Amino acid sequence: MASRGSAVPKGSRPSDPGTSDGPGHDHVDRILDQWARERPDLDVSTFAVFARITRASRALERAMASAFRAYGLSRGEFDVLVSLRRAGAPYRLNPSDLAQALLLSTGTMTNRIDRLERAGWVVRHPDPQDRRGILVQLTDVGLHTVNAAMDSLLGTERELLSVLGAEDRKVLAGLLRRVVLALDERGPEAGREAVPGSPGRPATGSP
Repeated sequence: MASRGSAVPKGSRPSDPGTSDGPGHDHVDRILDQWARERPDLDVSTFAVFARITRASRALERAMASAFRAYGLSRGEFDVLVSLRRAGAPYRLNPSDLAQALLLSTGTMTNRIDRLERAGWVVRHPDPQDRRGILVQLTDVGLHTVNAAMDSLLGTERELLSVLGAEDRKVLAGLLRRVVLALDERGPEAGREAVPGSPGRPATGSP
């Protein structure tokens, strides 16, 4: 692969063992071919990675929206419910902790809790350790809903990744973990975006 700033033959691009010019040639490959033709001095190998991550993320977002819609949930509402679910019984947290975990303002979190409470998925209780505080807790209906939505999400993710075997998924997850850890070291703005299914980070998109 050509190093940054070194030229590659005009009309070609750095080799990508994961693709070919045959049936496996995707939209990103076509863009790479165009840049190889127009700017053969560029090393676009990073674009080959991030462009595909972006396209995969968009496909996942569409699939997630469809899965959650079946349960009457928005993505933001699911994020709150699943954060409470992961907290373990009795499935309750204070609003400030939820807002911090999901990188939301307290006002936005209050609005989400209001909608979830009207739907019967959460209830507010006084905080026994803080007379001025409250705790947000899943109801039985909320617990059933988030469990079912999580099952649906995982089924959707398995379908989207059905082209990969178990070992390939493990390798890919490990490579992406290295990227995310490096981004996290650069600060919250660089690396803390929505990551569906992230148990250690109940942030925006955190099953």
